[in-house]
Amino acid sequence: MTMHIRKCTLEDLPLLQEIGCETFNETFKDQNSPENMKVYLEEAFNLKQLGTELSNPSSEFFFIYCHTEVAGYLKVNIDEAQTEKEGDESLEIERIYIRKEFQGQGLGHHLISKGIELAKDQSKKKVWLGVWEKNEGAIKFYGKMGFTQTGKHSFQMGDEKQTDLVMTKILM
Repeated sequence: MTMHIRKCTLEDLPLLQEIGCETFNETFKDQNSPENMKVYLEEAFNLKQLGTELSNPSSEFFFIYCHTEVAGYLKVNIDEAQTEKEGDESLEIERIYIRKEFQGQGLGHHLISKGIELAKDQSKKKVWLGVWEKNEGAIKFYGKMGFTQTGKHSFQMGDEKQTDLVMTKILM
């Protein structure tokens, strides 16, 4: 399998929107109401919102390719772009999604490693992320990658307030 990771640009907005909606929907549609999914997808993945995020110098998006096909993506935040005030020495992995047909091939591992590499390149001391408390597979995966639960925060999904576990990996 040939795999590579590429930083997204503003020209990638339509594809980023497509992959973002597809992967979020695949991951969470069975545990959430169609109404809440619709509201969230329209708010989080509209082109204006994604363009604002992609233009923020404190956020970066990356596509991961399997052969020539986009298999998923990663979004990282530093400084004020972080969704929680974790400080200047932290990097947040806000989104990490792999399309269903590419799961189980180690691509998530490559994206986490990319986030950790970015943090180290910027002399960050920790990488953190939020993961829905009901997403047991992801929690287990992050644990295997060296993340431990360090807290909780709320995540608004339409009209439902959900709980995300905050998981952190301290870098040496």
